[in-house]
Order: sequence, then C-alpha cells, then structure tokens
Amino acid sequence: MAVEIVWLEIPVKDIERAAKFYEAIFGVKSEIGDDGTRRTATLTDTQASGVGISLNQTANFEPSNKGPLAYLMSVNDDMDASLAKVEPAGGKVIEAKTSMGQAGWYGLFEDTEGNVLAFYSTK
Repeated sequence: MAVEIVWLEIPVKDIERAAKFYEAIFGVKSEIGDDGTRRTATLTDTQASGVGISLNQTANFEPSNKGPLAYLMSVNDDMDASLAKVEPAGGKVIEAKTSMGQAGWYGLFEDTEGNVLAFYSTK
C-alpha cells in the first residue's frame, strides 16, 4: 500500500481571518460552514486535485508550528510569486526559497494562525 495524503485539515483560531489569508495566497474562494461543533472552510476541489484541504476551527484543535510540515505546491510552480503573497495577506515568510538539490525547492511560511507550512516548487 502506498502512503497517500487524501485530506489535510489546518487548525485555525479565527476562520474568517484564515480563509481570507489562504484565499489571497492561493487565489481560491472558500465558503465557511458551521455544523454546530466546528467551523470549516474548504480550499480545494477534491475532484480537481485529488487532495482536500480545509481550515478547521474546533475546540482543542490548536494551530502550531511544532507539528507535521505540509508542503503545498506553489501556485503555477512559482515559489517567488507564492512567497510574495504571504506577508501582504498577514502571514510571515520564515525561510526564503531554498534548494533541496534535485528534489526541487521549498520556502517556509507562517499563516495568520501560527501554523508553519511550506511551499514547494520544481523550479
């Protein structure tokens, strides 16, 4: 069996603020849903990408910079353009575009909620 990510939930404290941030850096729209226990905003169409990403505001699901590190593909495989959107949207660039040799490039950023994630690009 191959290991495959099928869904990623990003914990947030303020769903509206986080949705605005991710919409700005990825150029997507999201709709906030509330089932009475949690508030969520889906960022991707699993039909198009195969992997779902959502923001999740739920009690005891706390943002962190100490958990697993998810790598998100840079928009249009353009690391510089993706990182340039982070700070104007309210986040912070932690590590600029960095080579991983033949494996490609990464850049670390902190979102508005305190989560640290990475952009990935092949160039």
